[in-house]
Amino acid sequence: MNWQVIQAIAIKDIRQITSNMQVWLAMVIIPIVFCIVLPLAIILASKYGGMNGSTEDMIRKLIEKLPAGSMNLSAQTDVNAQIIYFAINYMLLPLFLMLPIITSSVISANSFVGEKERRTLESLLLAPIRIKDLFLGKILASFIPSYTVTLGGFILLGIVVDTMTYTMFEGLLFPSMNWIIAIVWLVPAFTLVSILLNAIISARVKTFQAAQQMSGLIVLPVIMLVISQMTGLMLISPLILVGIGGVLILLCFALLPQIARMNSRSLLFEKQIH
Repeated sequence: MNWQVIQAIAIKDIRQITSNMQVWLAMVIIPIVFCIVLPLAIILASKYGGMNGSTEDMIRKLIEKLPAGSMNLSAQTDVNAQIIYFAINYMLLPLFLMLPIITSSVISANSFVGEKERRTLESLLLAPIRIKDLFLGKILASFIPSYTVTLGGFILLGIVVDTMTYTMFEGLLFPSMNWIIAIVWLVPAFTLVSILLNAIISARVKTFQAAQQMSGLIVLPVIMLVISQMTGLMLISPLILVGIGGVLILLCFALLPQIARMNSRSLLFEKQIH
């Protein structure tokens, strides 16, 4: 591997990202929705009775399934605090995972397709660089901004949640151990899987819109995780989050041979040029 080439490709792609309004909008609007609007809606609805009776009953039943010691004394004596605690630490966490997936999908789906639409793919394929280095550079260019945006959203979410709930919990509600494991272990794994899948997709389709449509399927596992929290089928825990991250890392290794088979200039020309 030629790290100078990989770095040059990554820097070039990141510069392209910063000049693409469509990508910028996704990197700004999505964190605002998941890290400001959604937590504020949950907290205000719980505090001021915005939730209907059936929703409260459902959440109370789910709270009963939590392990002993999951909540502090303040949350145990306040129904609204119980609902907020559960919503922030269990229901909101899987929704937050959509942030790195959507962000990385928008960026990485544009990797090869964007080169074709800008008519720069031919020059890259004809340049004296290894296709493997080209892939690695584009993967790095997608991972860095995606994880940076997610980390910034995590900090923003913490500020919003703790500001709104500090007096209710007499301390910091966020981050819990689930959130720490998610941002350190699960988010990088989800981001990398999303990027690898999108690298494969975008190298084979001809338009950015087609790449985005196909990459939308990547959010399905997260939707299933959200449903599992709402139904109480599998409430997340540190052990479960570590296990999910491990599965995603194994999936990354499984995708690498597929990417290796794409390390062919003739294949990329066939899929992208003709």
